[in-house]
Amino acid sequence: MSEQPTAPTSRPARGRRPGQNATRQAVLDAARTRFAADGFHATTIRKIAADAGVDAALVMQYFRSKDELFAAVMSISPDALARLAGAFEGPEDSLGERVARAHLSVWESEPKDADALLAMLRGAIANKRATLQLREFIESRLREDAHRRPHDDHDTAVRVALAASMLIGILVGRRVVQVPVLTGEDAESIVRRVGPALQEILVPRTT
Repeated sequence: MSEQPTAPTSRPARGRRPGQNATRQAVLDAARTRFAADGFHATTIRKIAADAGVDAALVMQYFRSKDELFAAVMSISPDALARLAGAFEGPEDSLGERVARAHLSVWESEPKDADALLAMLRGAIANKRATLQLREFIESRLREDAHRRPHDDHDTAVRVALAASMLIGILVGRRVVQVPVLTGEDAESIVRRVGPALQEILVPRTT
């Protein structure tokens, strides 16, 4: 008789909050993997809940919609952001190669960051909000360099948009469409080919 009162009363008080945090993280991890594998449209709350081992209603308690969950998945590590920002440190005449190398490194090396960004990339093909997120994510990093030299705002915006489009196209080819000749190419080989083009776009020639 003495066993029954002790078990129910002690467990909720001790484990409730850590349990909630762990469950939320499990949902985020499952969503990141599912979005990366299936894309935005094919992913459902039910599939994510099943992957996380929880009820779909519980997922909706943490995230009110699939869009909101997708947005939460988009966060990447501070280290990855630092690598993207670090591309703008160094000689101006090698900026294009550094930007290409940093983006390929972040999108393809660290599995957790790569999965999150691949989810963003797949989502951008099917979802307007995701398209905006992806464009703003890449363009905001490319704008890091804008304040360092005299510039025309419109010209800078066009250059940044062109550079972002080029990077997105390369990533779609390698990671989504998986064009064989691109997926089989070494990242540094791509950097050597793309770097000069990005250099021309990002660093205007002065006459």
